[in-house]
This record gives sequence, C-alpha cells and structure tokens, in this order.
Amino acid sequence: MSVPAYPPGTVRALLATPHVSEATRAAVQARLDAPAAYAPQLLAPETFALLAAVAARLLPQPDRADQPIALAPAVDQRLAEGRADGWRYDALPPDREAYRLGLGGIQEIAQAQFQADFIALTTEQQDAVLRALASGTPPGTTWETLDAGRFFEEMLAELTETYYAHPLAQEEIGYVGMADLPAWTKIGLNEKEDRELG
Repeated sequence: MSVPAYPPGTVRALLATPHVSEATRAAVQARLDAPAAYAPQLLAPETFALLAAVAARLLPQPDRADQPIALAPAVDQRLAEGRADGWRYDALPPDREAYRLGLGGIQEIAQAQFQADFIALTTEQQDAVLRALASGTPPGTTWETLDAGRFFEEMLAELTETYYAHPLAQEEIGYVGMADLPAWTKIGLNEKEDRELG
C-alpha cells in the first residue's frame, strides 16, 4: 500500500490559486520562506542546539538530510513569546520551566548512561537516552520533581505538531487542507473534490 502524497511543488502551485485565502497564503508562505539560520530568542544557544538534536532523533528526516524542516525554532519562538495551547498537565510546571528543566534532565540522562553530553553521543546512544526518558523513570535528579513521561509526551506532541504544520510535510502525506476558500464537501473515504482531480 502506497502512502498518499502530492508531487513536489504542489503546495507552492496551490498557493497561487484562488483556493487559498490571503491569511492562509501568508502563513504558509512564511513557513516555506523561514530562514535556515535562526538565533534563539529564549533558550541559550547550547540548550537550543540540544533541543534541535533531540528533535532530529524524535522526528528524523532522512529524505530531507540536506534541508530538514527545522523544529526547534518554533518551540523557542513560542516559549519566548509566552504562548501556550491553553492547557497543561498539572504534573508539569509552566512550559518555559518545563523545557528548561526537561532539557537539563536529558543532559543528566546522557551523563548517567554515557558520561557525555547528549549532542556528543552517537544516534544509537541518543535514542537510548530518549527511550529512558519515555519510560518515565530515567536516571537524574531532575526527574525526582519533573514527571518524565509527561514531559516526553508534551515535547513529542509539540514537535510532531510543528512538523505537520509545515506545508512540505503536509504535501508528503497528501494533505492540502490549506485550500480553505472552497467548501470541502467530499469527506468520505477516498472521495476527492473536483479541484483535486485535475
């Protein structure tokens, strides 16, 4: 069974049509045009690099090795602006504090397991650190006060949402919901709107 996908360039071609509202066009274009270089606004450079390395292991992009969709900038920018999604687990502190503690805790796990910083580990070792975190009972004093399982869940959810909010990721799974001006009436399994058939 093949994975549904649109040919490369579908999103950019769609943006030029009247099917996309101006607001959506601007948001999607901004994601496509995001600069490759990003200076962290809240996280310290070494903490930002750690988050980027964690993101690269949780959502590897082997098909985009030359230009992966950057995930850490969106997290840093959200934290810097103080934005949240309106809820959080009561077991976790506010997002800025949770990320500060949690990323430090990832370093503790790496040191406990491999006596090195996360970023210096092999990909297999990094995966072992993240498995320990996901288990909910990793080594390190951070996890005595921060719920490891909940932090991992929240971080993974945010990175996944950030990835699939990018139009190129949407393109590779066959999603063109950004064509938001016409109505979507064909919502049954394998049904397509007339504009999708052309």
